Amino acid sequence: MRARMVPAVVAALMLTGCGQVSVGPPAAESSRGASPAEAGTEAGAEAGTEAGAGAGSLAQAGTNIVFVLADDLSMDLLQYMPNVRKLAEDGTSFSNYVVTDSLCCPSRSSILTGKFPHNTGVFTNTAPDGGFGVFKDRGNERSTFATSLQKAGYRTAMLGKYMNGYQPAGGYVPPGWNEWAVAGNAYGQYDYKLNENGTARDYGDTPADYLTGVLSRKASAFVEAQAAAGRPFLIEVAPFSPHAPYTPAPQDEDAFPGLTAPRGATYDTLPENPPPWLEGRTRLGDGEIKKIDEAYRKRAQAVQSVDRMVGALRQTLTDAGVADRTVVVFSSDNGYHLGDYRLTAGKQTAFETDVHVPLIVAGPGVRRGATVDRTAENIDLRPTFEQIAGVPASADTDGRSLVPLLRNGTTDDWRNLALIEHHRPAADPDDPDAQTPAAGIPPSYAALRAPNYTFVLYEGGAMEFYDRVADPAQLHNRIKTMSEDQRRKLKASLAALVACAGTEACWAAGKA
Repeated sequence: MRARMVPAVVAALMLTGCGQVSVGPPAAESSRGASPAEAGTEAGAEAGTEAGAGAGSLAQAGTNIVFVLADDLSMDLLQYMPNVRKLAEDGTSFSNYVVTDSLCCPSRSSILTGKFPHNTGVFTNTAPDGGFGVFKDRGNERSTFATSLQKAGYRTAMLGKYMNGYQPAGGYVPPGWNEWAVAGNAYGQYDYKLNENGTARDYGDTPADYLTGVLSRKASAFVEAQAAAGRPFLIEVAPFSPHAPYTPAPQDEDAFPGLTAPRGATYDTLPENPPPWLEGRTRLGDGEIKKIDEAYRKRAQAVQSVDRMVGALRQTLTDAGVADRTVVVFSSDNGYHLGDYRLTAGKQTAFETDVHVPLIVAGPGVRRGATVDRTAENIDLRPTFEQIAGVPASADTDGRSLVPLLRNGTTDDWRNLALIEHHRPAADPDDPDAQTPAAGIPPSYAALRAPNYTFVLYEGGAMEFYDRVADPAQLHNRIKTMSEDQRRKLKASLAALVACAGTEACWAAGKA
């Protein structure tokens, strides 16, 4: 049974008719083009654009995949990550890549399955509508990118963070994984347990126990072993950094002295006509500003170990002789706000700070130094991995492979709309993502995110509409200036996505 959306939001959506709405410059005109499967047989990248290094090609059986998934990494931290920036120079970045929910567990569920939260049933980090237990009990683990590639003969490895609520002590290893080294609440980076292929192992508080470093060494060892054996592989490395408490590696504890959080247009500023949950927020106090600056500095320190891991993995691929047939993917489960819109440290909103995250891909057949501006979402990663590996696409995913965009940067047939779904999480003190009102506790909502606008519909009927071409900082909520017909069309588009299931239905609903 599909998880139900918040009734008040659904009721508001179902009162509308059909139609689409757009603002700002129109997206590129579309006509019927090659399907992702057909595109998998096309030759290379566009003329005049250099493809990725090596003799391999994209979407070919046996192509390896290295997937690094950071935790709470926001776009503003990329400037402190030279190895990730080098990955972008060598590959392709997506400028309109967003997550289905700016919260850890629902986002990771969408990544693994290729499904929206309304089809995984995972909307929060804890029961009754989220967490590892709900993900498992609803059968999601039986169909993931890991099960697909393992069935095709790949060796698969999962290292680091799986999803909220998973604990290593029981020794449970989900289907689809050959190698498993996963922790529970290891946000502090020390004194944690790892379930290592069914056996729980304790780690201490020495520099050698620092979790991101441990994961990096294990990841390189896995790559070396598979390369030596001549076996195709997929590895997901999911460090807990830079999630709070933002613990840096010992060598990074004094990095970036005096660094403060960015003071951009959104800093300590309320949008015009803010939603009810946000209005009335007073300016940040001196104590809040001090904590925000400290958090940002520690986050920049914490991502240094993640960045080194990316560099070390790429060097291992080269040394093992498999770089020319390996695709490296870097992303985050959600973004983060720090002082934006007068909110302290947190996520869970539909603002760009929280939903727009990096997606960088490099490898054979991937264009170098390129940027793709088409709408992409984390539900697209599973079908992308499947096509890269030459595996038939799973029939029950909601996303679509990004391989045509990695090859050519564009395609005639692509969506314009991404869906974001969020349930207000229960006030569980054990949830590492529990937030105070100062950090922002938006009510349940569903949102449309197009390349040029964001529309949000909250439980209770409140709405936001931001023209991100004229107002990239999202400081002017224009919903009150729109006609009833425009609002009706927005709700209809949102309703279609909230109700969709499967590749074709969700693809059609995402067209604008």
